[in-house]
Amino acid sequence: SNDSDVTDFVLVGFRVCPELHILLFLLFLLVYAMILLGNVGMMTIIVTDPRLNTPMYFFLGNLSFIDLFYSSVIAPKAMINFWSESKSISFAGCVTQFFLFALFMVAEGFLLAAMAYDRFIAICNPLLYSVQMSARLCTQLVAGSYFCGCISSILQTSMTFTLPFCGSRAIDDFFCDIRPLQRLSCSDLFIYRTISFSLSSIITLPTIIVIIVSYMYIVSAVLKIHSSEGRKKAFSTCSSHLGVVSVLYGAVFFTYLTPDRFPELSKVTSLCYTLVTPMLNPLIYSLRNKDVKEALKKLLETKNTL
Repeated sequence: SNDSDVTDFVLVGFRVCPELHILLFLLFLLVYAMILLGNVGMMTIIVTDPRLNTPMYFFLGNLSFIDLFYSSVIAPKAMINFWSESKSISFAGCVTQFFLFALFMVAEGFLLAAMAYDRFIAICNPLLYSVQMSARLCTQLVAGSYFCGCISSILQTSMTFTLPFCGSRAIDDFFCDIRPLQRLSCSDLFIYRTISFSLSSIITLPTIIVIIVSYMYIVSAVLKIHSSEGRKKAFSTCSSHLGVVSVLYGAVFFTYLTPDRFPELSKVTSLCYTLVTPMLNPLIYSLRNKDVKEALKKLLETKNTL
């Protein structure tokens, strides 16, 4: 029976025996604690150290903010549901979770494209870097990332939650994502999926093109550097960003572009971009970045002397 006036949903989560819920809760808690520690720590270091007052670290600070925010939209509710028998989420709560997650995921994609452009200017045109990557342009790029995320999220959310939902309220996932919500609809999804795919392509393709073209120019410029030390230094400034891009886009593409036949596998891959990537990003940038390690050391030494 049709039931468009849904009042709440049920987040099924992982289909495992109850004994494993404690283990999953502890795992989620550990990962979320590392996300909080890593991203808050990264933002603190960038804000407090004047040497990191550059476009690259301005973008990196915003990346940490986005990772912290969208993981916080998902992780606490998932951990609560490990202990809850009902596992329910209100209709408004589901809409809010879906909207915020979509907003910050799209914003992160555009921000990663802006970071690739920043590295392109730094390596291919270093003499004009401070002029071309002005504070005004950096602010506009970040604001544009959030704006595109907001517009995309409004369109995706309005399309998804105006679908007629059938009798079942069980979302076969640990958060309100687009695919498990589609499974609850009792209408023909061909037109909806076509529009949704077109919208996703319009959003995703420009960011991918910017990243690929930027790195094509970067690789070409680096190969022209005669000294091996110079090539190593140039590649080291890009390897962290390239690692973050590979993990995020790889997990997203695998989840949303593969056939929707294995929900349990989709949940595992969803963990990569909802929790694992926000946890790894600060580690990738801190462990492979000399400036961040020196700033962290300085911050710790200052606290010890107080």
